Amino acid sequence: MSIKFIHTADWQLGKPYANVGEVDKRSRLQHERVAVIERIGVAARKHGATFVLVAGDLFDSPTATQSTVSAACHAIRALDLPVYAIPGNHDHGAPGSLWTQEFFIRECSALAPNFRVLLKPEPVELDDVILLPCPLLRRHDARDPTEWLRSICELGGRFGGRPRVVIAHGSVQNFTSADDDDGGDVANQIDLERLPASEIDYVALGDWHGMKPVGPKAWYSGTPELDRFSKGEDNRPGFVLAVTASRNEVPHVVTVPTAKIGWYRETQTFADDAGIALFEERLNAQLGAEVGQAVLQLELHGSLGIDAMTRLEHSIEAWIARLLHVRIENRVVVAPTPAEIEAMTMRTSDPLIASVATKLVAMCEQAGEPGEVARLALRRLHAACVGR
Repeated sequence: MSIKFIHTADWQLGKPYANVGEVDKRSRLQHERVAVIERIGVAARKHGATFVLVAGDLFDSPTATQSTVSAACHAIRALDLPVYAIPGNHDHGAPGSLWTQEFFIRECSALAPNFRVLLKPEPVELDDVILLPCPLLRRHDARDPTEWLRSICELGGRFGGRPRVVIAHGSVQNFTSADDDDGGDVANQIDLERLPASEIDYVALGDWHGMKPVGPKAWYSGTPELDRFSKGEDNRPGFVLAVTASRNEVPHVVTVPTAKIGWYRETQTFADDAGIALFEERLNAQLGAEVGQAVLQLELHGSLGIDAMTRLEHSIEAWIARLLHVRIENRVVVAPTPAEIEAMTMRTSDPLIASVATKLVAMCEQAGEPGEVARLALRRLHAACVGR
């Protein structure tokens, strides 16, 4: 007997994106976290899945707003498939959490009758699969949430030939979540080696936001819509997993891209003013079609002349307006070109400006704050000269 399903996790609906300054851009990012659920449904239909598993952190908080709850239930209903979820560390199932609140129960019943939250660590026996949920009932748990499965051999006989699928949320041994919001938890540790491997056919994991296999039967699906900058090739967010699980066989897993918002990193070191044109060309080639649907991290180094620095600032200003968010580390220093220095220091018609410019040029060589102040003053003086 085999079963096909979608493994996903870490939707984190309601994520505030507090570092994004503009309200409409925050709303756009938040909306896309709900909109990706429709793309998960497309993946499910394409791969013949009969249900969807959400391995924790469906919501970003155990106190999600009522509007977020309603939007989630509406989107889940549209999947037109059974959806099973466990609480993760962000939306843990402690007493009083949203999973047991009257409003959530009412909305789930009215809008998403196909949605079931698994709040107890006990087998869920379906017609063609056994679900083995390991819900987090507090944000930080010193115990292994899969510990109860170590005695599953006692129950295995009644499961027959149905595949057994574990659903868990946490960090596996020697691989800790690098959650930017939490700083990485040492709690919620899952020891895969202590699970009864012969009794389990797939382990659906959540917590790590990148898609990653961590064993022959265990995978992190990652978040289906990116919510941070990638930490390298080993961290691949923006996917769901289409899984075919069979009893006593290695599962077949297909990675399915679902992300829409692009998160890009760009690093540039300016050796001379000609680098500005190349920098603008590269950004336009990569992001020209991404207006309103991308996030950019810029790391800039090197030195530029006064006019070139102004051009760089105008370019950055434009990308800040065009994109959803731009994070900038700008370490470019102003180094006036010989022509710019001459235009200020050789002004025979205005000896006062020439004298001040000469002194400022000399001060620019100083380290630290004196040099920075001098370069800023020289830029303002240059702007005044050009304006005359």
